[in-house]
Amino acid sequence: MGTRLKVLRLFKQLHRTRRDVFKDDDIALKAARLKINEEFRKNRTETSEEKINQMIKLGSNVETVLRESVIQVEHVGEAKLLLRPRESLLLENVPYCDEPRKKS
Repeated sequence: MGTRLKVLRLFKQLHRTRRDVFKDDDIALKAARLKINEEFRKNRTETSEEKINQMIKLGSNVETVLRESVIQVEHVGEAKLLLRPRESLLLENVPYCDEPRKKS
C-alpha cells in the first residue's frame, strides 16, 4: 500500500475516532479537529519515507490511546460527575483468575 494512502487512511481514522470519543462535546471535538489538522499540515512537506512511517506509527498509537483510554466526564452538580463510557470500554465483570480463559 502506498505511503500517501496510509497517511490518508490514518487521517480519516483519527477523525472518526475523535467523533466517537468526544461525542456531544463541541469544544473537545473542535479542539481535536484543529490539532489533527494542524499536525498533518505541519508535516505535509515531509519526503523521508522513514520519518513518514514513524509519524504513521505515532498517529496509530495516538488513535489507539484515544479509543481505549479516554472517557467522557461531565459536571452535573457541585460535587457530582457523570461518567459516560463508550460501549467498547465496558468490560465483562469477571473474577480474577491466574490462568487466562481460553477463547472459544
